[in-house]
Amino acid sequence: MATNERMNERLNERLAAQLDPASTVLMTVECQQGVVGLDSALPELAKVARSSGALHNIARLVAAAHETGVQVLHAVAERRPDGRGASRNARLFRAAERLPVQQYSGTTAVRIVDGIDVADEDLVVRRLHGLSPIAGTDVDPLLRNLGCRTLIVSGVSANVAIPNAVFDAVNLGYTAVVPADAVAGVPAEYTPAMIRNTLALVATVATTDDIVACLKGPRRA
Repeated sequence: MATNERMNERLNERLAAQLDPASTVLMTVECQQGVVGLDSALPELAKVARSSGALHNIARLVAAAHETGVQVLHAVAERRPDGRGASRNARLFRAAERLPVQQYSGTTAVRIVDGIDVADEDLVVRRLHGLSPIAGTDVDPLLRNLGCRTLIVSGVSANVAIPNAVFDAVNLGYTAVVPADAVAGVPAEYTPAMIRNTLALVATVATTDDIVACLKGPRRA
């Protein structure tokens, strides 16, 4: 018990040092109607995102960020109806072209899912290609202009976009924080294994409760 308490204390100290609201950005990844909504193109992923509590916890993180002045950035994946500029160099992209729900620009499918509040000051970055919400998008220059040093990465999927985002953030010099209960993938049991064996090597892994408490808690002098 004492060992667990010491570990929790060290985690809280690390989070307190990393999560300065002035230099922290919360990113939600593909939390859009066509991915995790009720009419998802990927119903299994949408079901896990809801049943695991990940979507609820993402909404909590967004609310806490708005309350504490942390910048929120929503990363959305979409495509043009004519497919111009879309990636086709992987099996995943070719399969996505055949899905019954398409993430077309300007449609309901690419709106942030109900339950996650989008404030006027939030940034929304849309990409037409690739696997990563960061590489080849406006995210990095926006983060730098915002003075970001720590990026909280939440959303879907733990299979592809989330690890891409964490690796890209670390490679670009940001400190990555992953709320383990605000990330989802399929099958459900894959997500904790991937976080424990991969993301924990390069990011600070915490819970939504830990992060919210740290953001709302007193700041160190």
